[in-house]
Amino acid sequence: MFIDTKGNKIDTREFLENLFLSAVNVAKPANCLPNFLPSPPKGKTIVIGAGKAAGAMAATVEKHWPTSLQGLVITRYGHSYPTKYIKVIEAGHPIPDMSGKKASMKIMRLLDSINSEDLVICLISGGGSALLTLPADGVSLDNKKLVTDSLLRSGATISEINCVRKHLSAIKGGKLAIASHPACLVTLAISDVPGDDPSVIASGPTVPDATTFKDAQKILENYNISKPREIIDFIKCGKEETPKSGDVRLIKTSYHTIAKPSLSLDAAATFARHHGLKPIVLGDALEGEARKLGSDHALLALKEKKNTILLSGGETTVTVSGPGRGGRNAEYALGVAETLNGNRNIYCIACDTDGIDGTEDNAGVIVTPDTLKRAKLAGISLKQHQETNDSYGFFKALDDLVITGPTLTNVNDFRAILISPDIKL
Repeated sequence: MFIDTKGNKIDTREFLENLFLSAVNVAKPANCLPNFLPSPPKGKTIVIGAGKAAGAMAATVEKHWPTSLQGLVITRYGHSYPTKYIKVIEAGHPIPDMSGKKASMKIMRLLDSINSEDLVICLISGGGSALLTLPADGVSLDNKKLVTDSLLRSGATISEINCVRKHLSAIKGGKLAIASHPACLVTLAISDVPGDDPSVIASGPTVPDATTFKDAQKILENYNISKPREIIDFIKCGKEETPKSGDVRLIKTSYHTIAKPSLSLDAAATFARHHGLKPIVLGDALEGEARKLGSDHALLALKEKKNTILLSGGETTVTVSGPGRGGRNAEYALGVAETLNGNRNIYCIACDTDGIDGTEDNAGVIVTPDTLKRAKLAGISLKQHQETNDSYGFFKALDDLVITGPTLTNVNDFRAILISPDIKL
């Protein structure tokens, strides 16, 4: 419980969870998509896409589209949404699976009969890289899964991971746009990547790609990934490069980012001001090791005055060395808790805006002034959970998980550290 500057008693946990939801709600497809819909074409309208928000985006298009349409989108298991005309298929994430491959093949077949009077609306959101999976000729799905898993565990950034993915794909890195030619192609995207680069969001299936096979090869070498041999040889050979800027087949394409991390942080800042707090936005595109960033942010919080809240977004990484469970937000929170060391007026929430932190059932976690005290009383070792990368187990044992279920959007991580004006424990 804390007292805001207006004299209101505020339940701290409820405030932090509502702060998180304020960031999520502004990025919900129903709230951000309708204003970006194009005009209907002379010909037919086909809706395609992939991502954790793809089902909700498809349903929003159906609700606001004035004429007939058809299509197919791919979303993560458990993230589906009821639709009438656009089929929604669930598939594996973050490791691609056969369902995603088959659905991607169906999308490509939908585009076989299009002409210059048709319109293709492509709905893209975070998670699309794994879901929109169609390996290039000479690449097996099993080997692509192995290299994806290795990259996810290596500490590679999302931009680096997607560079490799694009060069192992027959659909990403601008190749879906080539398949949509000669129709008019309009992409509506919800950004989940630092910097909102269209070529990185879902591995840029509808935009030109500036990266090369040599870039992908260097990334694999930098992270000491030398298997599977099929993948290494395919990347080194580099037979068919991704389409580049200036390709005439991309002339009739347009791209609109309809939601992004900065807008969600703005919404959270407004929510904080409404409660008399001073928001400080540290950035919406922060990267780096999750636990280290958490520690750095905690040090900043210790220097701030009361009545302040530090907000940040982006996508951190976790170099996995232990067998534990957890996502990057819970890992970030371990760094926060350790550095704060029980400071009595500082709280933290760290969540993934898609509602799933890593592969667990929680959106994220909350750190309270007595987190370490409660852990000690329960015989829970912070250091042991750090060494085993078991951030989920640490916060679950303390009942400090934030569980929302899939939010059906995704603008990446959301983090807030509250330096309360007045505390009542």
